[in-house]
Amino acid sequence: MSATVTYLGHSTFRLTLPDQRIVLIDPWLSDNPACPESLKKVDRCDIILLTHGHGDHIGDVNSLIESFDPLIIGNFDLCNALQQTLGRGRFSQMGTGGTQTVDGLRVSLTQAHHASSIDTPLGPMYAGMPNGIIVAMDGLATIYHAGDTDVFGDMKLIAQLFSPDICILPIGDHFTMGAKGAALAADMLNPKTIVPCHYKTFPMLSQSTDEFHAALRSDLKDKLLAMPVGELVTWTAEGLTH
Repeated sequence: MSATVTYLGHSTFRLTLPDQRIVLIDPWLSDNPACPESLKKVDRCDIILLTHGHGDHIGDVNSLIESFDPLIIGNFDLCNALQQTLGRGRFSQMGTGGTQTVDGLRVSLTQAHHASSIDTPLGPMYAGMPNGIIVAMDGLATIYHAGDTDVFGDMKLIAQLFSPDICILPIGDHFTMGAKGAALAADMLNPKTIVPCHYKTFPMLSQSTDEFHAALRSDLKDKLLAMPVGELVTWTAEGLTH
């Protein structure tokens, strides 16, 4: 059984499941400077997974609801805030530490060290705790998308609880951990594949993975997979392969 993972820039990823369902993580496409024009419009979206409420992670949720009416999974307060402000959408709320299964897709929320809000005409609205997301499915390697976060010691517990094979880590600094923090996170998680994200989007963020690669433990350097935006990578039980 195989599937695919596509990096759409910044922190947005598209997962194509074996049954061809499309899962979007933190969909920010239309205004995302890191997303090519050819990828800004999607043809299908069945499930949306959200790590937190900032515009560069939920920017296209409303248009995707209008076009596809996907199931949206995220933190209880974030889902409630979106439902209240948008007035539509199918939401499946959950809390940090919880797991839910949707037609064989297991989704768990972990902690993250960041903030979370959504913009409203009256100003920012609180949108619950920020999260990381674990995506698991029988026959496929487990993915951990860390969301926007600093490194924290309980990543050791995430490794112990979920044994993620693929870890998607922000490396851009300024708003999240930078190269050294992400390298320490990788050290604790010890995955088969390390995928960097949240970099090269704005001038204030890191523009390459060079510093991150240099900071990685020697036996983890070969596990770094800097996915080109738009390239399909095969996702199997063994991990990610070109």
